[in-house]
Amino acid sequence: MTLHIAMVSEHASPLAAVGGVDAGGQNVHVAALALALAQRGGRVTVYTRRDSPDLDERVPMSPRVTVHHVDAGPAEPLPKDELLPHMPEFAAGLSRCWRADRPTIVHSHFWMSGLAALAAASADQIPVVHTFHALGAVKRRHQGSADTSPSSREETERNIMARAQRIIATCSDEVFELLRLGAHRHRLSVVPCGVDTTLFRPDGPARRRDHARRRLMSVGRLVPRKGVDTILQALVHLPDAELCVAGGPPSAQLEEDPDAVDLLRLADRLGVADRVDFLGRVARPDLPALYRSADAVVCVPWYEPFGIVPLEAMACGRPVVASAVGGLTDTVIDGVTGRHVPPRDPDALAAALEDLLADERLRRRMGRAGANRAQERYRWSRVASATVGVYADVLAGEPQRRWGGR
Repeated sequence: MTLHIAMVSEHASPLAAVGGVDAGGQNVHVAALALALAQRGGRVTVYTRRDSPDLDERVPMSPRVTVHHVDAGPAEPLPKDELLPHMPEFAAGLSRCWRADRPTIVHSHFWMSGLAALAAASADQIPVVHTFHALGAVKRRHQGSADTSPSSREETERNIMARAQRIIATCSDEVFELLRLGAHRHRLSVVPCGVDTTLFRPDGPARRRDHARRRLMSVGRLVPRKGVDTILQALVHLPDAELCVAGGPPSAQLEEDPDAVDLLRLADRLGVADRVDFLGRVARPDLPALYRSADAVVCVPWYEPFGIVPLEAMACGRPVVASAVGGLTDTVIDGVTGRHVPPRDPDALAAALEDLLADERLRRRMGRAGANRAQERYRWSRVASATVGVYADVLAGEPQRRWGGR
């Protein structure tokens, strides 16, 4: 029997990952996992909210993967923190779809998807597996009053933990957070996010650079929690290094973006502006050449549920200096594939980078170890295999006994 998997991703369409421009971590994850599950023989339908009137109801991604646009609220882009009122309509749309084409199992992504999926699946007793990608309690702890999540998020997440047949955590840190929130250990499985090791690999062209300076690379959004300000502060103590920052809006719009403007002003105040290149948004196919041009990749967020950037950098054979938070404590092995530093500590970051940039042999060794680790542990075929194992256990009614790890 062919496994029919209904993946629910209410705000993060996998089609955005294919286009690349608006793709975030969840878009990429859902797209890559759906395709990898299809390669293992499954049939996958990804249900996402219609955010444009021009979208067809069903759009094929591959011969065995279809994206289904569900009407829920206005057919226009909305911030994800404004989608909760539309989840009952989204759940009703899912229910209609599943009555016509019942899936074998449902895999929801993000808390609002879990809310809608459980509502739609309960009447027909379809098993639900859920991946949070981020937890409201952790976000609130680190962002405080800046957190714009709906007030009911944490209670809803606890409800999902109690009702879903299995929760897939992406790293060991998330397991601890889930247990603190009351999740049942026997309902938790660990399957990490993955990386496309055919796109991100050590061999291939590198972006042109000035070899008179060591190049550091930062990739990601420019919001404060990503820690780009910490890198700029560390750069003061690294006079022979330059920093490339990829992320945020397109380069032509950087001076209109509040977060980018704050960082540009900080670089100027610190006297490092002449050694910092804000590239703006970089298309996903162009990222490997950018990674390969760097001597080291720096990823120092205050917190990070998983973190795709270190995996991409490692897959490209580059050492990673990362803050010891969230999923980065699993992916980056201190002293082997890179270095761990405390978050929001520019002095510690500068010291780690100074040692790394001074030792080419160490950088090469760490780069090779990172590429091997990405290929062996985080390629999508392996992630899909582990995910299918979770589905099989749920369908057999057996608790997951095998835990992922380093």
